Amino acid sequence: MQLAICVLGIYASFLSWGVLQEAITTVSYPTHPPTAEVPEPPTERFTYSIVLNTIQSTFAAITGFLYLFFSTPSGQKIPSPFPTKKIVFPLLLVSISSSLASPFGYASLAHIDYLTFILAKSCKLLPVMFLHLTIFRKRYPLYKYGVVLLVTLGVATFTLHHPGTSKKVAASAAKGQSGSSTWGIFLLSINLLLDGLTNTTQDHVFSSPQLYTRFTGPQMMVAQNVLSTVLTSSYLLIMPHLSSTGILHNLLPFPIPPSTETELNSAIGFLSRHPEALKNVLGFAACGAIGQLFIFYTLSRFSSLLLVTVTVTRKMLTMLLSVFWFGHSLSAGQWLGVGLVFGGIGAEAIVQRQEKAAKERAKAAKKQ
Repeated sequence: MQLAICVLGIYASFLSWGVLQEAITTVSYPTHPPTAEVPEPPTERFTYSIVLNTIQSTFAAITGFLYLFFSTPSGQKIPSPFPTKKIVFPLLLVSISSSLASPFGYASLAHIDYLTFILAKSCKLLPVMFLHLTIFRKRYPLYKYGVVLLVTLGVATFTLHHPGTSKKVAASAAKGQSGSSTWGIFLLSINLLLDGLTNTTQDHVFSSPQLYTRFTGPQMMVAQNVLSTVLTSSYLLIMPHLSSTGILHNLLPFPIPPSTETELNSAIGFLSRHPEALKNVLGFAACGAIGQLFIFYTLSRFSSLLLVTVTVTRKMLTMLLSVFWFGHSLSAGQWLGVGLVFGGIGAEAIVQRQEKAAKERAKAAKKQ
């Protein structure tokens, strides 16, 4: 029952989150109202991923703390997000990897369409298993490798076929906004590897209570997002100073010209010009914060691989919702790729259910 509630919560919040994410990252807004002289003014898009991450992590930290506050019985101390000194390092690693992952993912959207982005994100099973195998020396049943193979094959099939057309994609292509899909996949691969590092480190913390003490999902949510907010806010405030003074130009082996333009000021200007985009950003942050509550609760009760399976199916539903909501169309080869991904995940769910039923029968037999 708990798992069913978590799954429904993840689906409801993140399906809304996905629609808002695509709107934020792909919709173009006119820089000024059309006039007789300029009936079609130039457009601009929201490209400030660090600001977006900071807003989302701030919302999530506040939401997680409120959950801890109201869920703690009266008279008891609110659980600390940093209960021991030993837990700070893995939490900092989680915050750094998650803060670095999103910019790579958003940067990839300049070179690939959103449907490819969503489907490729379903490959998260691969980096999670890879990092578990290499870092934590964990072994998996043979069928898990089969699932990863099917999912990877499905994503490859989808990507290798010519992208489906849509009104947005066609408009972007006409304006020369499309880039190298190979570079986009490379950026997305870095995003997936960092996501895998985030998931495996979280799983390690939850599965090692003797080392880090008992740690709940909401505690992880608050700790990770507080640290992420500190990291991204520091970047937004410090980097403009380093750039404007030319310090980066002297420290780095490649040239970075001094600049007085900051991402924070540019984002504030964009959102003040486009109130609709501001509503989307705030809704995106709110849905993400609520969704994270369900995710961290699920992660603390179940394994990260099970969570990845749930989130991957959510991404598939997000992709289908995107097809109908934003007017995309897919070729037969792309539908085949989607089918392979669904097939792999569905097969895993069936095998897991059979394994669970077998364990319950074995326990019942021992009691008799």
